[in-house]
Amino acid sequence: MKKTLQERLAILSDAAKYDASCASSGTTKRDSSRSGGLGSTEGSGICHAYAPDGRCISLLKILLTNFCIYDCAYCINRSSSNVERARFSVEEVIWLTLEFYRRNYIEGLFLSSGIIRSSDHTMEEMVRIAKELRTTHNFRGYIHLKSIPEASQHLIEEAGLYADRLSINIELPTDSGLAKFAPEKKPGNIRKSMGDLRLQIEAANDPTLQTKRRKKFIPGGQSTQMIVGADAASDSTILQTSSRLYGSYSLRRVYYSAFSPIPDSSKNLPLIKPPLVREHRLYQADWLYRFYGFGIEEITSARPDGMLDLDLDPKLAWALAHRGKFPVNINRAEREMLLRIPGLGTKTVKAILVARKHRSLRLDDLGRLGVSIKKIKAFIVAEGWSPHSLIDSADLRAVFSPKPEQLTLL
Repeated sequence: MKKTLQERLAILSDAAKYDASCASSGTTKRDSSRSGGLGSTEGSGICHAYAPDGRCISLLKILLTNFCIYDCAYCINRSSSNVERARFSVEEVIWLTLEFYRRNYIEGLFLSSGIIRSSDHTMEEMVRIAKELRTTHNFRGYIHLKSIPEASQHLIEEAGLYADRLSINIELPTDSGLAKFAPEKKPGNIRKSMGDLRLQIEAANDPTLQTKRRKKFIPGGQSTQMIVGADAASDSTILQTSSRLYGSYSLRRVYYSAFSPIPDSSKNLPLIKPPLVREHRLYQADWLYRFYGFGIEEITSARPDGMLDLDLDPKLAWALAHRGKFPVNINRAEREMLLRIPGLGTKTVKAILVARKHRSLRLDDLGRLGVSIKKIKAFIVAEGWSPHSLIDSADLRAVFSPKPEQLTLL
C-alpha cells in the first residue's frame, strides 16, 4: 500500500536528521502542550540554520529518498538496512517547499538524498528541483543541496547556478576509515569534486571584462561533514583533516556529527554513542585555529592520545597547561595574546583595543563589555587588579570544570 505524502514526509525528514551540515538552532515550541499553530517551526522536517549573511532561518530539511545503492556501514539508510523506505517525486518536493513557504513555516530548503540508480540520476533530480523552484516558481528562498558523490561535473556546476550552498560530505576523517566502512566511496573522487567546485566558485567571483559583474554561483560556498566516533580517529587527526579541507578547498564550514549507533550495524562499529560534548569541543577547537591564531598541535597537546579535554573548553585547557604565560596585562598585551585569554572573544578583544586607547581598563570596565569576571580574573592584570597567586592555585581547574550533570546539556 502506497504511503501518504504525510507518512513519507515523516520518514524522510527523520532520515535527514543525521546530516549535520544543516545545523539546527535547537529551538522549541512556545507551548509544548499544543501542536501546530500559526508560525510553528517544529513540524516534520523543519530545522534552523544560518544563512550566508548570518540570519537564522527555518528550512525544510528532507531526503529525496532514503533508498540507496551504497552500503556504508555507519549509515542508517545503507542498502542492507531494514529501515522503512520512502521516496518523493520531484514534483512533490517542489510542492512541499512552496506550500511550507507560503504558510510562513520555512524560508528555504535543505535537500539531500540516498543514491538511486546512479549518482547522476539522483543529482539530475535534485538539480531539477532547484531549477524549477527558481525559474518556474520564482522561488527566492534559501536552497542548500547535498552534492552526490561521483556525480558528473556538469551537474554540480548546474546545481551551483540555483543553490545558495552545496555540500559534499567527506564522511570520515581518514581514507583508511572510509575504505573500511564505505568502500564504494572513493575519497580521491570526493576531494576532486571539492577542488573542482572551489575553482568554479573562484571563477564566478572574478568580474568579466564585458560586464564587470560577478556571476552568481553558490554565494554560500561549500561545506562538508565528518562523522565523529565511528572509527578510531583522534580529535587531533580530525582537526588536522578539517584544517586541510579549509585550506585546500576554501570551505565555509566543516561540520562534526557524533556517530549514532544504528540497528544491525557492523560489529566493527562502536556500540555506544560518543559523548555529545566531544562534538561540541571539536567545534570550539575548530573556531580557535580558524579565528584565534591557535595551532592544532597547541590545542591537542594537553593529552598524549590527541584527544580534547571533555571537562574544559580547549582555550581554557590550553591556558591551564601554560600558566607561565599568565597573567596577561589587559592594557598592554598584543591582540594575539589577548585572544588567548579564556573568556575573551574576538569582538571583546576588538572593543578592549579601542577602549584602552582612552583609559586604563579595570575589572568593572570588562564587566560592562559583557565579560565573565569570574572566568578571566585569574588570567589578567588590570588597573587596580592583580591575581597574585591565583593563577598558580592547584584547584584552579576544579573551579572551571563543569559538574557532571552540566556536561549532558552541551
